[in-house]
Order: sequence, then C-alpha cells, then structure tokens
Amino acid sequence: MANNNNVTCSFCGRHKKDVSLMISGIQAHICDRCVNQSYQILQEESHSKTKKGSPKFNLIKPHEVKKFLDQYVVGQDEAKKVLAVSVYNHYKRLNQPKLDDDVTIEKSNIIMVGETGTGKTYLARTLANILQVPFCIADATVLTEAGYVGEDVESILTRLLQASNYDVESAERGIVYIDEIDKIARKSDNPSITRDVSGEGVQQALLKLLEGNVVNVPPQGGRKHPDQKMIAINTDNILFICGGAFDGIKRIIANRLNTQPLGFKNMDEESAGAVDEDNLLQYVTAHDLKSFGLIPELIGRLPVVTHLDPLTNDVLKQILVAPKNALIKQYQKLLKMEDIDLEFEEDALNYIVEKAMVFKLGARGLRSICEAIMTDAMFDAPSENKAGKLIISKEYAVEKIEKSKLAKLRVA
Repeated sequence: MANNNNVTCSFCGRHKKDVSLMISGIQAHICDRCVNQSYQILQEESHSKTKKGSPKFNLIKPHEVKKFLDQYVVGQDEAKKVLAVSVYNHYKRLNQPKLDDDVTIEKSNIIMVGETGTGKTYLARTLANILQVPFCIADATVLTEAGYVGEDVESILTRLLQASNYDVESAERGIVYIDEIDKIARKSDNPSITRDVSGEGVQQALLKLLEGNVVNVPPQGGRKHPDQKMIAINTDNILFICGGAFDGIKRIIANRLNTQPLGFKNMDEESAGAVDEDNLLQYVTAHDLKSFGLIPELIGRLPVVTHLDPLTNDVLKQILVAPKNALIKQYQKLLKMEDIDLEFEEDALNYIVEKAMVFKLGARGLRSICEAIMTDAMFDAPSENKAGKLIISKEYAVEKIEKSKLAKLRVA
C-alpha cells in the first residue's frame, strides 16, 4: 500500500496524489483529466464526421407530396405543384455531394399570393406533416425593426430551433413558412422618408435571413441584449416559404393588364389575349409585388411566385365533405361519441356554401356558419343521452342562421 501513491497515469504521467481520481486497469492507469480530454476528442471527431457526411433523406418525390396534400386540401393544384417541387429540390440540395464541378444548387424561396381563406397557412401546416426536416410557421405581423417594440426577425429562427429541439445542425436544414408577408409592405411605392419600423425596415432585416448568412439567434426568443447568450445559425440551407393575402393587388394587376395603346383590336387578338377577370391573381408577377410595397431586394430573394385560386361554390362544397379532415366529418365524429349519427342533406350543404360566398371569408366562413347551425344540437345531445340519427335539412339550417348573429351581418 505504501507504493500506491507512486502510481502514475499512463497517458500524462501525473502521480495519483496530483489528480482527483485514478482509474486502474490490468497493466495501465488513466487519470480523470485524461478521461475528460479523451471524451472531448471523441465528441469533436463525431461532430466532424457528421459535418463531412451529407445528411441522407428519403427523397419524397413531387407526385407523392402533391398526393398527400390532395388528401387534405381541395384544389389549388398550381400552388401544390410549386410547393412539391420546391420541397423535393430542397431535399436534393441537402443531399448534393461536395464535388469540384463549380456547380452549386441555389435554394428557391417561394412567395404565395392568395385571398384570405383560400388555404395558404393550411397548406403549410399540412406540408409539415410529411417533411423529414424541422418546420415552423412564423407570423410577420409581430416583427419590427431592431430596437423597437416587437420581435426581431431573428425570432423566426428561434421557432425553427425549438422545432428541432435546439439541434443547430438539424435547424440549418429546415423549412420556414412566414405568414402575412404582405403586412410588412411599405405604405407607398416611393422610398419612405420617415421610419417605417414595421414595414420597410423589417423587409431589409429579412434580407440576410433569406439569402443565407450566419445569424445570431437568442435561444429563448424576445429582444436581443449584449449579455444574452446567442446561438449562431447558418441560413444557407434553410428554405423560406412566404404567404400573404395582398389585399388590393388585384387593382394593380388589372391596371397592368388593361394598359394598351389607343386604337382598334380585331376579334382574334381579343380572344387570344382574353383575361380571366374572376381570377386576376393568376397573372401576378414580381413587378406587381413591387408596386404593392415589397422592396426589390426582398423580391429578388423570393424568386418563385405562385398564386392560390379564389374559392368557387363547388370547391367550398368539396371542402365541407371531401378532405380527410373535412368539417362535416369532424361534426360527425363529435356526435358519434354521443351515439348519434349525423347527416347533412344536399340542400343544407348548398345553403351553407351560398352563405359562405356571401360573407367572402373563404373556407374560414364555413366554420362560423356550421357552428351557428350545430350549436343547439351539440348543446342538447350530451344531456339527452339518446342514441339516434340527426338529419340537418335546409329548413333547419335556415332557422338556426336566422336566429344567430350572422343574420344581422350585412356584406358590402
């Protein structure tokens, strides 16, 4: 036992009395300091190998993405195709090998233009269910220029970090959907003289995120301050999808399409250049977005522009009954828990759709109307404890709507 203190570490040569802990093997010894150092080396090597090897994903082909979206979202084929191709290219971009051919695949950020209630945010939420990368939805309305009351643009990446459980490498391969992007448009087409802290200033702050830079992000969100610990995130491989209603952009598109020199037009020219006035958004271009109030630098970083079609009567009716998560199916499931079979007559469905078209709230209006019709039935069902069948007729729907506050609504 007297020679026990003479035991030395086989790696660094320190004596047992000079270290906190000495681990002994059959013919060798190692101290606690060398154990800690060995662990750090292992961590760095593992991190380095992960960096060198490209992350492998099961490539989800565009047809598969669109097929999945079709189960939940009715119509909007153009927007679905654009999203499907962008997601597929995003996966391929993440899988691209490091070659010396000087060809680098650039990301294609997207901007979606569509009326309220046509499914922009719902498309993004549904898309998140099929993705194998972190996905988050941020709202542009709360963003302000740095130094003012509100959230900094870096808070968008905080949500992405949270979606990836604070795994920075995983977050750097994610997809971000920025909703209500039209709310940060500047107030006029001319550069602002005064500070536009929730408009043009936010657009300029977004540039570094969209293009690809190393951004310091507060891990818990909120305002940045000098003593706060930051997390550095490289946005080179983050795909950004933006969406907005762009209320008033139809007038801009109409003015652009209707401009023509004075003179006569023959019938062939008129039919060839016919404009669908019911769906002007399909003609939206980057120039229209600039006229609306987005700065050219931001538009340049959102090269893919797509639109969502306005909802017709037939599409609204399909939204009610067709998707996996259709509104009627939700009510049927709720009442099935009370052993009640719910059925809507065809005339009742048509009446709900007609009311939704009058209120001009898109798919969101369907929920308000159905709630007004179903509230009494869902209020009484749990107390009666009677199994049976509930049939919603047009007469019943009209009666409930006339008694509700919706009857007082006057739409201009």
